[in-house]
Amino acid sequence: MFAGTWNVAGVAPPDDLDLEDWLDAKANSYDIYVVGLQEIVPLNARNVLGPTKSSAAMKWNSLIGDALNMSTGRRRDGEEEAQAQRLHGQQRFRFVVSEQMVGIFVSVWARSGLRRHVRHAAASCVGAGVLGRLGNKGAVTVRFLLHGTSFCFVCCHLASGGKDGDAQLRNADAADILARTTFRRPATAPPAEELPRKILDHDRVVLLGDLNYRIAMDDGEARLLVQAKKWSMLLENDELLPELSDGGCFDGWREGLVTFSPTYKYHLNSDAFCWRVDGGDKQQPRRAPAWCDRILWRGKGLRQVRYDRCGGYRISDHRPVRAVFHAVCEVAGGDVQRSTPALA
Repeated sequence: MFAGTWNVAGVAPPDDLDLEDWLDAKANSYDIYVVGLQEIVPLNARNVLGPTKSSAAMKWNSLIGDALNMSTGRRRDGEEEAQAQRLHGQQRFRFVVSEQMVGIFVSVWARSGLRRHVRHAAASCVGAGVLGRLGNKGAVTVRFLLHGTSFCFVCCHLASGGKDGDAQLRNADAADILARTTFRRPATAPPAEELPRKILDHDRVVLLGDLNYRIAMDDGEARLLVQAKKWSMLLENDELLPELSDGGCFDGWREGLVTFSPTYKYHLNSDAFCWRVDGGDKQQPRRAPAWCDRILWRGKGLRQVRYDRCGGYRISDHRPVRAVFHAVCEVAGGDVQRSTPALA
């Protein structure tokens, strides 16, 4: 399974944006794709208080579908396109479900031959922004059953900020999302079939998104480490790591080894880190580069085989991150099926 997260900074995607590299679509190795985005619209009052759906969600779904089904003839020559269609058919992947809450968006796709085994797909939204309820922050959670195994993917955008106490706000957001997210029982479900209602009731759970955890160290020291590209030393001061230990906010969750460079904050259309933000009349506090964009998981039957960032996308001040999992599914009769890697 493939899981990916990217904060796109409210930037409308250009028509020629090619997601094939990030989604590793040419590998043709994954059965399920779960793509989570944050800030697909600017987080202004009009979008936060206005309609919940937008054309931006349709545009991103279209770009994802184009990449997965290789329907991007404008980006490949005719012979290559024809060969791809002969090998994979007109539609290698079929849409399962998507959901948007203000800027948070999730889209799920399944390999065509597997789609009929995906059941009870549903979404649930929890706002944790202004007044603790509005959708500028929070999570969009999707769930489905694959054969007899329940999967749940939580796409988060937690509280921002690098001041003292901001990490505790992020912890509170995460706890609130896990507590308040529920799924209604679908009317089509057989009476005897038990379906999970809460996030942690599911067999396999992946939490991804702009978790916004920062680097807790002196700015001068951080700058020296960044200039020397000593990422492991910088990561030792990451706010999220203690929360993954016993007694932390994410106790019981797992994260793969972070071996990639920070995912935030970059100048737009550049690989240069942005250390200071222009706030108009006054400069905002410096913010050291950080690994804001993360992918966590919990539950037996998930084995992560890849965890990295994709550096070729510069339209945002964040860089996209992806993870690949081998997932074990129960099928009828108690048999076990191991899926090929999926990117989430």
